[in-house]
Amino acid sequence: MAHDILQISPLPPFMLKALHEADYIVHDHTHIKDPGALSKVTAIVGTGSAKVDQKLLQMLPHVKLIAICGVGYDGVDVAAAIDKGITVTHTPGVLTDDVADLAMGLVLSIGRRIPQADKFVRNGDWVDDMFALTHQVSGARLGLVGMGRIGRAIAKRAAAFDMRIAYTSRQAKSDVSYTFYQTVTNLAANVDYLVVAVPGGDSTQNLIGHSVLQALGTKGYLINIARGSVVDQPELVQALKNKTIAGAALDVFWDEPIVDPELRRLPNVVLTPHIASATMETRQAMAALTLDNLQAFYEGKALPTPVPECQ
Repeated sequence: MAHDILQISPLPPFMLKALHEADYIVHDHTHIKDPGALSKVTAIVGTGSAKVDQKLLQMLPHVKLIAICGVGYDGVDVAAAIDKGITVTHTPGVLTDDVADLAMGLVLSIGRRIPQADKFVRNGDWVDDMFALTHQVSGARLGLVGMGRIGRAIAKRAAAFDMRIAYTSRQAKSDVSYTFYQTVTNLAANVDYLVVAVPGGDSTQNLIGHSVLQALGTKGYLINIARGSVVDQPELVQALKNKTIAGAALDVFWDEPIVDPELRRLPNVVLTPHIASATMETRQAMAALTLDNLQAFYEGKALPTPVPECQ
């Protein structure tokens, strides 16, 4: 039996192909061709950037599943979904290694100024000048804001660089030996590289603000592979302009894909277009897990990966 689902954000072509091959009737929210589609739809599918609010849910009276192809789901009003008897799923675990890989890549890129060095060579500047000295990564102090799956994977990689690792989270973890700090500010004051690896949402909005950046200091670097909302972006821009911190490497931003022009102009930043999980292997695994959640839902089986609030 074919099931009507609503696509609320762009999906990879291979995922759309798999959905069609599984006989789902996929309605694109940007141009719904069937006027009665909203009353037929029983599941919503989208990526981690998807926005699902109470207004949208009121338009979809028969939806019982929101399947997010991504680990983050801060754009989903989970409380409103639960009130309507809707379950939310996501795709944790399968993207951990890729995100951790990029985090370490950004640490190296901003510490050793690799993109700037590439530009230096391409522009022919090496002919007349020497590239400025950079900063050592091996043996440096790494601070992790968050010690979940991704935080642990980053720590594992940082350990291979003999980095001294510390972290903060809602509570100390009994199964790790890294130094624990009660607050982000205290952590920032004691590290060279501060890596943000926490979920987005109201509880972490602007978590990295003025006091944290001041504590990180003129020799400290901020790396964000979490969500743009976790960092107070105007405060970060000012800190970078004033050299309150040494630099930043960012994969996420406030208004993606629009990036603050000042950030794009600053020489002490490295910017990537939200690509932490963007490998063919991981995106295919994420799509497969999303389809597994859909299949389990329609077959009345236990869902593989409901979000914590729905467990």
